[in-house]
Amino acid sequence: MQRTAFYASHLAAGGKMVDFAGWEMPINYGSQLQEHHLVRQDAGMFDVSHMTVLDLNGKDAKAYLQRLLANNVDKLKERGKALYSAMLNPQGGVIDDLIVYYFADDHYRIVVNAATRDKDLAWMQSQLRGFEATLTERADLSMLAIQGPTARERVLSVLPAEQKAIAENLGVFYGDYVGGDWFIARTGYTGEDGFEIMLPHVDAAQFWDALLAAGVKPAGLGARDTLRMEAGMNLYGTDMDETTSPLTSGLGWTIAWQPTDRDFIGRSVIEAEKAAGVKQKLVGLVLEGKGVLRSHMKVKCAAGEGETTSGTFSPTLGVAIALARVPVECGEACEVEIRGKLYPAKVVKPVFVRHGQSVLS
Repeated sequence: MQRTAFYASHLAAGGKMVDFAGWEMPINYGSQLQEHHLVRQDAGMFDVSHMTVLDLNGKDAKAYLQRLLANNVDKLKERGKALYSAMLNPQGGVIDDLIVYYFADDHYRIVVNAATRDKDLAWMQSQLRGFEATLTERADLSMLAIQGPTARERVLSVLPAEQKAIAENLGVFYGDYVGGDWFIARTGYTGEDGFEIMLPHVDAAQFWDALLAAGVKPAGLGARDTLRMEAGMNLYGTDMDETTSPLTSGLGWTIAWQPTDRDFIGRSVIEAEKAAGVKQKLVGLVLEGKGVLRSHMKVKCAAGEGETTSGTFSPTLGVAIALARVPVECGEACEVEIRGKLYPAKVVKPVFVRHGQSVLS
């Protein structure tokens, strides 16, 4: 198994290490529940160095991304602006979801998921044919996400003046280089404010220690999953994959249909799906009563059957929640099959918590 530059730091902090996509990563540091609340109420840091960072350069970089991605990088006009997009296969299925940062029409930074690294790189390289551009994997960089209502101020307190000046002026969903190989983005996967920071491996342990001294506590992948679930953020391989359309995965908002002559990969298939009428949708579920929701549970509503894609107990709300793919006509009520019994659940928009507060009506 691979280890990140923070491995010794995890052990020193009492991290319980598990295999995650071939990486030895901390699932928690003693209490997943405490780590979850920590991020909602204060600040926690996650090692996300298993994510894959790619730099795209060349005169055809923009044209390449306009072909590769369902969202349109032509929207990006300001330095450092980020774009979330699905990358589709020719059948309209989701190969991965990713973030692209814009710096110039010939320079972009891309961050893709850990578990999909090999297939993503193979696919992206194969699609480069005919484009004058190069993809470079930045395997020399570590990545740390610091999230929570006090995350920004705690990070800014440990940055040198030059880096701080850039970081404190970053808008939400912007990133920028802050000297050397350091890169700071105001992005995250928790529904809270904060930063995701890429930095050289050699600087990783020292930066971790500086954040610890500034009052930031470590949080593991367990809390990261319950936080992203509360925020209604999809997990690749669970809520969508190569067999599911973005239109049935809550990702319709990420598809740029205009201009109509931009022939991105998978366009014709999902265009036909849209014209014929999308049959399913991704919704949120809130269990009414006690119980825990997990993935792959049968969902029954008046319009037919569906299935949960992700499920957990929400520490913030104190109830069981799930994301589920159900018939598009499904109304506001359904039942979920748990160990052979049906339990009532409320159907809601697929987002439960933002900035520490419930968004449920």
